Amino acid sequence: METSEILKKVRKIEIKTRGLSQNIFAGEYHSAFKGRGMTFSEVREYQYGDDVRTIDWNVTARFGHTFVKIFEEERELTVMLLIDISGSRDFGTIRQTKKDMITEIAAVLAFSTIQNNDKIGVIFFSDKIEKFIPPQKGRKHVLHIIRELIDFEPQSQKTNIAEALKYFTNAIKKSSTAFVISDFMDSGFERELTISSKKHDVAAIQVFDHRETELPKVGILKLKDAESGQRIYIDTSEKKIRTMYKNLWGEAQLSNQKIFTRSGVDTVSISTSDDYVKKLMQLFQMRNCKKLNY
Repeated sequence: METSEILKKVRKIEIKTRGLSQNIFAGEYHSAFKGRGMTFSEVREYQYGDDVRTIDWNVTARFGHTFVKIFEEERELTVMLLIDISGSRDFGTIRQTKKDMITEIAAVLAFSTIQNNDKIGVIFFSDKIEKFIPPQKGRKHVLHIIRELIDFEPQSQKTNIAEALKYFTNAIKKSSTAFVISDFMDSGFERELTISSKKHDVAAIQVFDHRETELPKVGILKLKDAESGQRIYIDTSEKKIRTMYKNLWGEAQLSNQKIFTRSGVDTVSISTSDDYVKKLMQLFQMRNCKKLNY
């Protein structure tokens, strides 16, 4: 891709995602993803105007009148984006490819991070670590990340989420917030996800395309695995074939959800036809509710 074309794309994404992060996400991000950066300080008696969700019910029951939890916030947070850049990200059938959506989501999170004076870093991965961008602050750093999201070409087309998580856990020593952005068409990553989530505050963002969930009834269809290159022909006019395909997707989704739950990882699934703004807000709000219930 020509340099001028890349710069135009970077600028276009900056205009869209920076505005979203300023007008929509900044406050939600701040409250939702300061998680491990919040330390319990003390309890005090309830005062008019306090958020009732901060009530400490154990202390309240013990003393017979209402107390609320007080937290202190660390001044700076490190945010890491673990981004799947394997071959399957180029798939897309409706509004855009998974790569396009991943780029916008990552850009929104990156701008939200620097607006809160936090550091942002990135790990690009396939079945190996393709590129590591150490955490830094500033708009120039975010624009560099966006450019890499647009133009970086991986050496491998395959996926190994466990390898990315292992590298992340070893490379980032200080407790941080991490977003794993992938279609999660992989297996064998539960152990590394659990280890990472014990040290860091991890959230999983699945990006997928509707056509990956079920087959259209269009007769003989040639399918190609974007990661292995394998091609097969299937007859989509057969209902049992379409049903089997749909069931396999559903089983994989259920398996991943169980992994996220056991690992203590918050997650959201976003289709290329979805409004990712609403989906990310759901993730933020989910985390806020959980945090206030601690």
